[in-house]
Amino acid sequence: MNSTQLSISPDVLKQGMSYDAYKHLMRTLLDAGKTTGANQSPEMIGYTELNWQRMHRVEKTVTLDPNLEQRLLRLERPVHWLVLSEPWCGDAAASVPVLQLMAAASPAVQLSLLLRDENLFLMDQYLTDGGRGIPKLIAVDPQTLQPLYTWGPRPEPAQELVRAYKANPNREPYAEFVVQLQLWYAKDRGHTMQQEFLNLI
Repeated sequence: MNSTQLSISPDVLKQGMSYDAYKHLMRTLLDAGKTTGANQSPEMIGYTELNWQRMHRVEKTVTLDPNLEQRLLRLERPVHWLVLSEPWCGDAAASVPVLQLMAAASPAVQLSLLLRDENLFLMDQYLTDGGRGIPKLIAVDPQTLQPLYTWGPRPEPAQELVRAYKANPNREPYAEFVVQLQLWYAKDRGHTMQQEFLNLI
């Protein structure tokens, strides 16, 4: 943590949505031909529809690592996982269902989600390489409201892929890079992310 990362206000925690509420918002907007945020272009709505499918695939294919499951069950200190996300974000579609799977395994963990673009003051305290990368998890002590640790916006190997692309964006079209990134997620099936949480919690 650094000095710019302030305690989380009770109002911010109260605004958080459950995973089911997040999915309900996503589906309701899609049924109306919309997505979250100011950019309502066909591309952004298309990404959201694709992410709806991705999330369901993750829910069906990712299983909880037994070692992590036991660690989560043994957690004694309550913790609130506050996650900044957006339904149009491909990284969020790959990771948020895994966060839900982990949180559901522990009575000590409460998971809630906030839309990034409606909470930029908070987002800007947790930048990644200077950018507003999501999903971004902020673990908060529910008693003191102090941040405990963070995760995101990607498992480290995926983040390295993004850094390499940004260092040389002309090597391939962005759309092709996104496909490669999503293939990494599909092959990994949440394994790397869970290993990172074993070292984090």
